Amino acid sequence: MKIRKNDSVKVITGNDNGKTGKVLKVFLQESKIIVEGINLKKRHTKPSQKNPQGGIIEQEAPIHFSNVLPLDPKTNKPTRVGTQIIIDEKTGKKKRARISRSSGEMFQQ
Repeated sequence: MKIRKNDSVKVITGNDNGKTGKVLKVFLQESKIIVEGINLKKRHTKPSQKNPQGGIIEQEAPIHFSNVLPLDPKTNKPTRVGTQIIIDEKTGKKKRARISRSSGEMFQQ
């Protein structure tokens, strides 16, 4: 999966089409992600020690990763992700870096 935690993404399909947010959690096995403020579901809770008032809580539900595109770090527009092999100057080891297909800018590690 080419989307990682803390990436900024834009939703391209579904009810939240056009909204942007930060990836909070990635579920590799199910190919789903949780994005901050996207796909909110309401959950009715009983009063407890943690939440003495109880009531209705809104929380993010997972969405499939194919419904979002990462935002380019340079232009802040949706883009596809590619990989590029970079040789580390200090150690001489090869690293795989994620890059934006549109601008060629490297995503933060």
